[in-house]
Order: sequence, then C-alpha cells, then structure tokens
Amino acid sequence: MEKIITLTLNPALDKSIDVPQLLPEKKLRCLNVKVEAGGGGVNVSRALHKLGADSEAVYLSGGFTGKQFEKLLLAENIHSRTLPIKGDTRENFIVLDDSSNLQYRFGMEGPAVAESEWMQALEYISWQENIGYIIASGSLPPGVPNDFFGRLAIIAAQKKARLIVDTSGEPLKYAVQEGLFMIKPNQGELSNLYGKDDLSADQILEAARSIISKKGCEVVVVSMGAKGALLVTANEQFTVLPPPVTVYSTVGAGDSMVAGMVVGLVRGWNWKQILQYGVAAGTSATMNRGTGLCKKEDTDRMFEEMKHE
Repeated sequence: MEKIITLTLNPALDKSIDVPQLLPEKKLRCLNVKVEAGGGGVNVSRALHKLGADSEAVYLSGGFTGKQFEKLLLAENIHSRTLPIKGDTRENFIVLDDSSNLQYRFGMEGPAVAESEWMQALEYISWQENIGYIIASGSLPPGVPNDFFGRLAIIAAQKKARLIVDTSGEPLKYAVQEGLFMIKPNQGELSNLYGKDDLSADQILEAARSIISKKGCEVVVVSMGAKGALLVTANEQFTVLPPPVTVYSTVGAGDSMVAGMVVGLVRGWNWKQILQYGVAAGTSATMNRGTGLCKKEDTDRMFEEMKHE
C-alpha cells in the first residue's frame, strides 16, 4: 500500500484553556487545560489516525518542548519521524472566553532553523519509496527559505507522489511555480496568489482555474468558512456547505478537512464525495474544544447526511 507522509517544519505544543471571562489585570481561573501536539502536518496525521488512516508524521523538533511533543504523539499512537534541531519547539496558546464564547489564539514564532536542519526533511523524503501522498502543511520557521515547498514539489514529482500543500504567502507562490497536486487556500490566500487584493464570488472560480491552467496544481480547494468550500479541477467544480453546529474551536479545522479529503482520495471516491468528507471532518473539529480535531463518528454521520441532501 502507498504511504502517506505529512511534513511539518514549524510544529507547536498547543496549550488550550477556558476562562470564565477574559479580563485585564486579573488573576484568571483556567479550566479545561489541555496540551496537545499540533501544527499543520502533525494535525493532519492526528486527524488521519482518528479517521482510521495510517500516515507518518515527519517534523522538526528540539529542546524540552520537543521532548514533550514527541511523548504526546507517542501517546496517541501516531507513527512519526523526528528530525532534530537545536532550537526549542514553539508553543501556541488558545484561550476560550466562556462569557462570550469567543476564542483567542496566540501563535508563537518558531525557532531559527539552520540549513543543515531543514535539509534533513528533503533528504528524508527523497530516501522514501512507494509514497502515495505527501501533505506539507503549516508555516515556515525562521531560516527556512520561501522556496522550500517548491524544492519539495520537485522531489514529489520524481517520486510520482501527489503533493498537497496547505500554506500561504510567498511559500505557496513558490510551490505552485513547480507544480503540485492540490492546494487548499482560503479566499485571502487565493487572492494573494492571484495578485488581487480581494476576489468576488465569480473571481474565485476564475482564479482557481487560472492556477490550474498554468500547471500550478491539478486541484484547488478554497475554504470559505461558514460559506463552505469550493473544489475546482480543470473540468469540474463543486461547492459544499457545512452543516449547522455549535462551534467551540476552529483550531485544526483546516487540517481535519485536509485529512478527510485524503481519506476520500485513498478510497477512490469522486470529487464531490471527497469534498463532502473533508467538510464533514473540518466541521467535526469545530465541535470540540481546544485542538481535539475531528471525530470519526461525527464525520461519518455528517457525511452520510450530506450525501442524501
């Protein structure tokens, strides 16, 4: 069976808490304290595991926080490969204000990464055989060049692996210059990629098709929040709306969505079903506090409901 590899260059220990009310200059009582391994591709691997699919999470890790990160992944039975760095794995903080049900997210900058350290990731993947999918997700830490995902795209093409990139800004621009299988921008990221400040509903489809026609990628999935998601290929397009749910956290919803779509791809589903399962997984993640990601039972239930709408 072909392997699924996820790659995370800027992982983070995600620490989430609830407070009765977020107030300045007060000692706040913290409830529902959780610490979980997170960051782009790692979250995709965690979500894949929850959905019943195996993958290998490849990530950079260092310091005391890196050791804790590794223990958390081991406790979840996530198959992983740690690439050591000198710097400490970063931390993120997520605070839910119970009085307003508003979530506040504090993302720390990652440690500086030396060339010899980030090159480990490219070398490791270049050694692998029988790769079906590579999912490179998340931001680049300081020291990693913007063309990193472009370099990864060249290796993926050589391996005949389908590369999915979920990032933003200049790193995403370099990635599509080399060509890859799928990208998952939001509307703002797609606008930036298309060279516009903003895109109307009609221009979203136009921008996606433009990227595909220039061989930037084969599939564009545009996440549009409450408006759902749009999947575009050279010949097809589908829009799927998320079912109404009570949202507790948006952390990891995009990564869960990517995991859901990969499950659909591996199972050989059609594009509409692939998008539906992805939206179901992403929606499932929002129903959980902190960075709990999707649950299979919720994802499967919503997917069945979507198929019969």
